[in-house]
Amino acid sequence: MEITHTIGRRKTAVARVYVQPGNGIIKINQKDYKDYFPTLPLQKLVKQAFEISSTNDHYDVTVNVFGGGYNGQAEAIRMALARALCKINAEHRPLLKAGGLLTRDPRMVERKKFGQKKARARFQFSKR
Repeated sequence: MEITHTIGRRKTAVARVYVQPGNGIIKINQKDYKDYFPTLPLQKLVKQAFEISSTNDHYDVTVNVFGGGYNGQAEAIRMALARALCKINAEHRPLLKAGGLLTRDPRMVERKKFGQKKARARFQFSKR
């Protein structure tokens, strides 16, 4: 029973994933993934790495995720699962790489600047 541990990140979300051989149970923060992500697109994001590598119901997954919103968390989990599958079997790497699951998305929220309302928005200017 070898447990594989990987980390995935997106925006400010961080997902720690533990993968072991099993029958396809996915737990996110001690909840079933369908309860944690009630919408179908987010559930598909979580399962995408397994679908691309044709390993559905081969592994049990435990996830600890925090930070960010639901979408960022789902994408962080997707990246961590793809990394874990590459660690388990190197033959999955070309498929997952072609699907863009191993690429870290560098886009982050731009910081707020002083003297301005937000990152780019200024305070309203009054001529008189």
